[in-house]
Amino acid sequence: MSLRMALTARAVAARARRTPRRELAALHGRPCPPPARVPRDLRRSHAVERTEVAGRPVLRLTPRAGADGTHLVYLHGGAFVNPLLPAHWWIVRELVRGTGTTVTVPLYRLAPEGDADEGYDFLTAAWAGLTEDPGVRRIVVAGDSAGGNLAIGLAMALRDAGRRGPDHVVAFSPALDLTASHPAVRELDPHDPMLAVDEVQPLCAAWAGDRALTDPVVSPLYGRVEDLPPVHVVQGGLDILTADALEFARRLAAAGNPGRLIYEPGAFHVYVGAWWTPEARRALAHVRFLLTGPGTVR
Repeated sequence: MSLRMALTARAVAARARRTPRRELAALHGRPCPPPARVPRDLRRSHAVERTEVAGRPVLRLTPRAGADGTHLVYLHGGAFVNPLLPAHWWIVRELVRGTGTTVTVPLYRLAPEGDADEGYDFLTAAWAGLTEDPGVRRIVVAGDSAGGNLAIGLAMALRDAGRRGPDHVVAFSPALDLTASHPAVRELDPHDPMLAVDEVQPLCAAWAGDRALTDPVVSPLYGRVEDLPPVHVVQGGLDILTADALEFARRLAAAGNPGRLIYEPGAFHVYVGAWWTPEARRALAHVRFLLTGPGTVR
């Protein structure tokens, strides 16, 4: 673990201790929290357009210097209950820096009012609009935490429907099993500087709606991994989600999926948001290659 990662993990833990615990009951009936504003540097490099699909907002960021036909669809995390935050924009900024990539950010309805069924209706509608554009050459779908769940789930849904899927899927610290039933989840809990099982699991479980938590639509760990596009899992070891992510990566490898596992034992949940650390830079560089390189990374 680098010194920068160790210091950042310490700062993250201190902030988590100061943050009030989130309770699901307090979220019912709340006004919909707005997403963080697109930061100034991204607005300088990209023209920002807001549209609606199926009654939900979709943000499109097009490079001012010229788009090259590559698209990044980014699905934000936040335990399915929190809006897009400035740290999510940091990840997007670093992924597309110096590229001609156009960015699409669908803003799904948050739980507990929103749920998986409504969410996938929206995401597949947004996907259809994107793939109908003849100028789209390559699409990478990426997401962090809950958004990593959605990125993988969307690829599974498109595969099962026989529709065009993404060229690559990238899951940063994905929330793959909303039951949180793996024994290692509790074992890792005291070491996670950001997440606590008893706080985040009920929040995530609200996303299931009427579905069982073991339904692959809700928890992709229970889904079939065959015939998926390359799925790249980026995971830190100081994270309650580690065991599920590593198990999913093992299943992908056994099925012959050419995606890559990037594992940093000393890194925390969604460590790519700490773009100033060497661990994050290595992972971000890999995804930039997916956006700019000639094809599948093997």
